[in-house]
Amino acid sequence: MGDPRLLERSKAVERFATLELSALLADMRDTMVAAKGAGLAAPQIGVGLRVVIFGFEHNQRYPDAEPVPYTELVNPVITTLVGPMEEDWEGCLSVPGLRGKVPRLARVRYTGFDPSGRPIERDVSGFHARVIQHECDHLDGILYPARMRDMRSFGFTSVLFPDAETIED
Repeated sequence: MGDPRLLERSKAVERFATLELSALLADMRDTMVAAKGAGLAAPQIGVGLRVVIFGFEHNQRYPDAEPVPYTELVNPVITTLVGPMEEDWEGCLSVPGLRGKVPRLARVRYTGFDPSGRPIERDVSGFHARVIQHECDHLDGILYPARMRDMRSFGFTSVLFPDAETIED
């Protein structure tokens, strides 16, 4: 947090199946795994391109979250589906040690492309919907605290969840 690149709108990827895109995705995967993250956007590693990755079977930072299939998504677009907003806890590798309650759409459709340029389209809900919205916000220069409605639900993870040994940011 504080790096101006996290506040910029990312540019669309124009060429697929390139060595550069492959190297970017490998760097993002390594970074996400090392940080035990649920997802990562290219701007979080200083690259202003519309690329996100996310997914896990089990994540110690979100122990109650259902599995999300590992996805590499290029030039994503989110469409609202009919349904309510849900407010839940979020953390971010770019905002370490903090958590906050963030309202998100409960159901969304996302489209985009895999690294080879093949289309991806999914209708998702629950934590999967939360993760894709969080990561796509990064592509538009938005960090989750800007989405919060009540700053009283924003604080250090260790203070908010003192008994939760599995939550690390």
